[in-house]
Amino acid sequence: MPAASSLKTLIVDDQQTMRSLVRTSLHALGISNTKEVPDGEDALRFLLTAQVNLVITDYNMPKLDGLGLLRAIRAHPPIAKTAVIMLTGRADRELVQRAVQFGVNNYLVKPFTTQTLKEKIEAVFGALT
Repeated sequence: MPAASSLKTLIVDDQQTMRSLVRTSLHALGISNTKEVPDGEDALRFLLTAQVNLVITDYNMPKLDGLGLLRAIRAHPPIAKTAVIMLTGRADRELVQRAVQFGVNNYLVKPFTTQTLKEKIEAVFGALT
């Protein structure tokens, strides 16, 4: 059971508004160590230089989408165990199955609530303290 304050989280979304909503929800949960980037390429660059416990990534982004980022994370041993939660407006089965196939830890559909985000994070890490 990790302390929420110890989780280092990377928020990846091409929309500033969505990054702000995720950040605000995380802060409400006590997760204040957050970094934000606008796309999968920037996320991958950041992950190769900084230690992160959790990546919350949008699916639909320019340059490198969420599935591409997930595959890159899982293919690179130093960061392969990083927890990834996919955040998207698309809840179709095919996308969920592909994300699971590539090793996503959990899946969150927009719009979301802080409580739903908490449940998804706790399903990965256990109860936040």
